[in-house]
Amino acid sequence: MHGSHRIRAEQSVATDAASLAIVGTSPPINALKAYLPKVARSHATALVTGETGTGKELVARAIHELGPRAQRPFVVVNCGALPDTLVESELFGHARGAFTGAHTTTQGRFAAADGGTLFLDEVGELSLPAQAKLLRVLESKEIEPLGGGPLRRIDVRVVAATNRELQTEVLEKRFRADLFYRLNVARLDIPPLRERRPDIPLLAHHAVAEFNRRDHCRVGDIGEPLMECLMAHDWPGNVRELRNLIEAVFIDPPQGTIRFEDLPPVFQRLFGKYRTTSPSERARMIDALEQSRGNKAEAAKSLKCSRMTLYRKLARYNITSTLPERED
Repeated sequence: MHGSHRIRAEQSVATDAASLAIVGTSPPINALKAYLPKVARSHATALVTGETGTGKELVARAIHELGPRAQRPFVVVNCGALPDTLVESELFGHARGAFTGAHTTTQGRFAAADGGTLFLDEVGELSLPAQAKLLRVLESKEIEPLGGGPLRRIDVRVVAATNRELQTEVLEKRFRADLFYRLNVARLDIPPLRERRPDIPLLAHHAVAEFNRRDHCRVGDIGEPLMECLMAHDWPGNVRELRNLIEAVFIDPPQGTIRFEDLPPVFQRLFGKYRTTSPSERARMIDALEQSRGNKAEAAKSLKCSRMTLYRKLARYNITSTLPERED
């Protein structure tokens, strides 16, 4: 195989691997997967936004792994855990004697990521003084250790993530506008799980398979009644909450299909409210749509509910009518 063909083949394998790591086939996730390789190939600073638990670090790692820096370090900084007194030391390093307890010269996270990617998780948690110091480094591409020392030129790609709406933070003077514009070059917004319900079964099946491999188990798939409960839940903790639920089942793994009764008691109490809906409701909704040949107004009338209620339940049960919809 010629060299250029081999490189393209290797890049294709890497792209496939990174895409598989992001589970889902809903339109917003497919759009995200299509945009990711383009962002990865660029040198632009990237900003990943989304609620807690949506998978922002997973997307940041995919940007790194799909890009030209894949063989270099990927360094994570949890900005929400950095007190103001340690920001400079953690990010830029410090000289010996820079502060009490600084017995040795230490390189910071920027230096550790030199040539690679620095992931600033929850960048919106940084204080305004810390934001100013970060902006200076992003613009100058030079770091100066706390306590003095020679300036060091660095080559780092920065990917930042936040669960805050930074534009609102800028308007309310809690986030620097110049830093926001510096970070908000390549933007990737991850939708919450409640807005991508068709992905819930895929994510749940993927988690079951993953924990089966990890724990050397042979737990079966998720039963339909339990899956209907999962589809009805709004998942405020997003994908992380769903994975935690599946992992909890593996504490005392069932031998066959995962049923509602296999959930630990705390989760049975949480999801029990969704069992009040008749298990046959989904079937009745599908039948009403078929009888009305896809006319949702007629289907809602036959089910004795409003159209808005019908739409909510269609989303809850992941029902997509295969019939051509007539004008209501």
